[in-house]
Amino acid sequence: MSETYRRHDLVQVDVSAWGAWLGTRHDLDGFRHLDRWAQEGRPLIVRRRMPGETGETVPLGLPMPPSDGKRRIGLALPAAALTPMAALNLAEASDYAPTAWRPAIAALLSLGCDHGIVPRPFGSLLWQAVTGLTYLNATSDLDLLWPCPDPVPINLLTGLEAIAENAAMRIDGEILLPDGTGLHWRELRDAPEDGSVLAKGLEGVTLRSVAGLRDPVIA
Repeated sequence: MSETYRRHDLVQVDVSAWGAWLGTRHDLDGFRHLDRWAQEGRPLIVRRRMPGETGETVPLGLPMPPSDGKRRIGLALPAAALTPMAALNLAEASDYAPTAWRPAIAALLSLGCDHGIVPRPFGSLLWQAVTGLTYLNATSDLDLLWPCPDPVPINLLTGLEAIAENAAMRIDGEILLPDGTGLHWRELRDAPEDGSVLAKGLEGVTLRSVAGLRDPVIA
């Protein structure tokens, strides 16, 4: 069932199901990497459901590398055609990062260790690591997911900002709450206590009150 998947989960696709789907998408003819995407074990990522999509299938996405125009491809496939793939953490992906990113990555890993949190990449670094194709360039951001307790430690948010201020790249990403909801870390840090933030889940985007989401205790 599709509800066993959350946004940002990685999956591999059955080769025959991939071929059948690709055969319906003549607008993708000529994209050199797509024919063998499934055969080579490259993943898709679970995205949020768009209006009109039902729970009968799992909503999926695939960003093509810059050499193929950075096109974002959306599709939906039955859960039976998918196999979950283990998430890649930041330490595992760090070998694929530019050298200039390494000091910030080390600081981020240390921050995560302080809070018992293992950050995970998404965006260009993730896709370069899991496909072997070139996604990163000089203007790429480092996009990270931070699986957190609820409420979120305030000094995790301030620690992220301190590292981001001195990093060689922009550090972006989401706090992931235990229910799979994603909150942009800067929005959560900056929102007033009586305000709200965008909350992203498999079924769409809602507004969530900030009250109680941030733990004011400095650990």
